[in-house]
Amino acid sequence: MFSDFLATVEFSLAVTGPIFVILGLGAWLRRIGLIDEAFIEGGSRLVFNVTLPALLFISVAKTRLDTSANFALIGFGLAATLLAWGLAELLAKYAVNAKRDRGIVVQGMFRSNMAIIGLAYCVNAYGEAGLAAASLYVGLVTILFNVLSVLTLSRSLHARQGIAPVLRSVAANPLIIGIVLALPVSISGLRLPAIVLQSGEYFANMTLPLALLCTGAALDFRSLRHDPQDTVLAACGKLLLVPLLFVGGGILWGFRGIELGILLLMSSAPTAAASYVMVRAMGGNAPLAANIIALTTAGSLLTTSAGVVVLRGMRLI
Repeated sequence: MFSDFLATVEFSLAVTGPIFVILGLGAWLRRIGLIDEAFIEGGSRLVFNVTLPALLFISVAKTRLDTSANFALIGFGLAATLLAWGLAELLAKYAVNAKRDRGIVVQGMFRSNMAIIGLAYCVNAYGEAGLAAASLYVGLVTILFNVLSVLTLSRSLHARQGIAPVLRSVAANPLIIGIVLALPVSISGLRLPAIVLQSGEYFANMTLPLALLCTGAALDFRSLRHDPQDTVLAACGKLLLVPLLFVGGGILWGFRGIELGILLLMSSAPTAAASYVMVRAMGGNAPLAANIIALTTAGSLLTTSAGVVVLRGMRLI
């Protein structure tokens, strides 16, 4: 029994431990001056515009969607995201005093950093199989994240944002473009030329280490002194309520193994860094958005590890 528990803890640390190390390394390199703001800005743009789309393209292109795409999992993820958004809206309405901050708290609760930390969790847990199973899930749920974020922030901030800007934002998203370009390759079974595949994998392989370094270097826990009540509320919703919703619903729906593991790891990922960019661009409380990202990034390592230990101990994943 004790050896089984140790094996479960070891698996959990293998999933979250490397993320913690690279995030901490990024923070330390920033502190000693080897990473600066220009590196963070340039590295983040490179990840978002080039290497992460390449990672998703290669993963989807190498996957036969007609035989391995899990549309039941994707459909459940979309439905659970809508439910999480609705519950977050209801909670913020009664728990957040400043109306302009409600949309920021809502976005902080339901919007996960799936493309970086969520994918890293899945790769650490399940290797190539986890990456293949999670890539299409990430792309389609990211579209819903963008639409719901614009809706909730526009209503909260009284900003006029029609459907056209939302559609343009989705259509221009490099992650979506990478997946859309890969779909015909996957469906047709076309084999990519070796030079294209190898070049794409070079970019893909640098994605997660570079993204995690930039994320760690950008964290600023000193800002947590501002808006502590709303920050803690959003963090508790993101790290506790949302994973419970996804995992509990997934168990009732019959998901087990890698499917349930992906639901746990994606929903347990911290608030997406893109939420800060959107709040700042729309004139909202940017420090509050940054606080939520910082606290959930640190807390996610603990709550995800605990979730893996529990589900692994129950032999559900």
